[in-house]
Amino acid sequence: MVFSYLRSVFKPELFNSLKRYNTRQFGSDLTAGIIVGIVALPMAIAFAIASGVAPEKGIVTAVIAGFIISALGGSKVQIGGPTGAFIIIVSGIVEQYGFNGLIVSTVMAGVILLVMGLAKLGTIIKFVPYPLIVGFTAGIALTIFSTQMKDLFGLDIAHVPSGFIEKWACYASHISTTSLAATILGVLSIAFIAIWQKYITRIPGSLVVIIIATAVVAIFNIPVETIGSRFGSLPQNLPPAKIPDMSFEMIRGLISPAITIAILGAIESLLSAIVADGMIGSKHNSNTELVAQGIANIVTPLFGGIPATGAIARTATNVKNGGRTPIAGMIHALVLLLMMLFLSNLSLLIPMPVLAAVLVVISYNMSGWKSFRSVLKSPRSDAAVMLVTFFLTIIFDLTVAIYSGMILASFLFMRRVSLAANVDIITDEFEYSEEDDPMAITKKAVAKGIEVYEVSGPFFFGVANKFRDEFEKISRHTEIIVLRMRNVPIIDATALNMLEQFYFDFQKKGIDVVLSGVNPVPLETMQRAGFIDIIGMENVHPDIDKALERANYILANSNSVTHK
Repeated sequence: MVFSYLRSVFKPELFNSLKRYNTRQFGSDLTAGIIVGIVALPMAIAFAIASGVAPEKGIVTAVIAGFIISALGGSKVQIGGPTGAFIIIVSGIVEQYGFNGLIVSTVMAGVILLVMGLAKLGTIIKFVPYPLIVGFTAGIALTIFSTQMKDLFGLDIAHVPSGFIEKWACYASHISTTSLAATILGVLSIAFIAIWQKYITRIPGSLVVIIIATAVVAIFNIPVETIGSRFGSLPQNLPPAKIPDMSFEMIRGLISPAITIAILGAIESLLSAIVADGMIGSKHNSNTELVAQGIANIVTPLFGGIPATGAIARTATNVKNGGRTPIAGMIHALVLLLMMLFLSNLSLLIPMPVLAAVLVVISYNMSGWKSFRSVLKSPRSDAAVMLVTFFLTIIFDLTVAIYSGMILASFLFMRRVSLAANVDIITDEFEYSEEDDPMAITKKAVAKGIEVYEVSGPFFFGVANKFRDEFEKISRHTEIIVLRMRNVPIIDATALNMLEQFYFDFQKKGIDVVLSGVNPVPLETMQRAGFIDIIGMENVHPDIDKALERANYILANSNSVTHK
């Protein structure tokens, strides 16, 4: 039974692709894999350095996580590895908990992602508000941009503060140490990439500018810092797997950053998969994708890697160069491995200002400023969620931003729903209209002493006060209340508890209650809570005609008893 459940959840796209695989497709995948692998090397190094870890950590992540995500994932063309989205999370964890803390939190995040996939939570992205995604993405982009000023301008700063405001204050105080050579190299690299990507899309301008700039710096001996001058040599093999040191106290302290890594990893990977689907006209399996992401983030840290997820830019490069199956992603990882084994010394020559220029362009492309501007013109509640998330991301950290943004979005959503929900008293004084609903109360005879109330929309704690205010207006001549619930899709415990309290209050006042048109879901909730037993099934009816018939029967019997 467990095996059959796993088979229903975990369906790697690789197995489906191999059923229809041929040599022609292999040729396309091979070309795409080689190109993406070459592109991924400087990207992996850049993301690792920007995250505050050694360059080889990014390469290890791109190799191991990239292979696992392609081999086990639910997308045909997803390329996995380190991404810019994780830079501020990784750097924050390393600064506070050290590299060992990063390893532990990444493994924990992998477990969370694995559980999410097995629990079929692949549709989680549908529940993350778009303004929140735009807000933290723009915040991450600005944060990445702010981390690159030291290398872009060659500033002589021993230690750059982690805080956003403090960082820019530090840059301002050290502006006199600006290196002319680094500045010219960095600015020209940005200009080159900007012009290149306007006319050529198959080969990323970032790769071309790194090759050209590295050659120019080496040949003319331009005095700028390189990867080699800052970090020394790079290992030429994959490190052995190692279980990280951990304790219960450490695990408890890392729960929050681990959840943030998992949430961001899920959002980024599923967004990337959705973008890829649109490019190739396919559809990914989101649950399988989360399982693969989880496995990748459990295994990769054991080899010294950092968090990994789907990389939108590298995935798009894969698609543009003909990659159509997971084989291309697996080849990309193998190409990276070969480059690590045999060509890692060449990467030591890459100038730091050029890597900074590449990350500046990435941060600009990542910012989504058009979406940011669009959300600003949306309803004020959406704009508020985006701006709060944006500013919390850059001033505090992504963990605080995501939690606060989700809470604010939830409260604003509940407020919006409560404003849309209605609890209205309906009388027989409305004008008759042929266009009315055939079950409209305006077409029914409502006897004196009977009041009909209609609840529209979700009946939950957010509208409970509105319900209470309306019922406090009940006339003292009211003998029976017909509560019409045909437009109530759900009812929660708070609303149900309040309904029960009102029922007992009505009983004390001699007022009977009849329910009309209760939908299956709220009816089941009422039955489980015992409310139907309290009110009596004879007072629950499928439509207004039956409900009024029951109300008239109660009214007639109560009047006959009174006359006697």
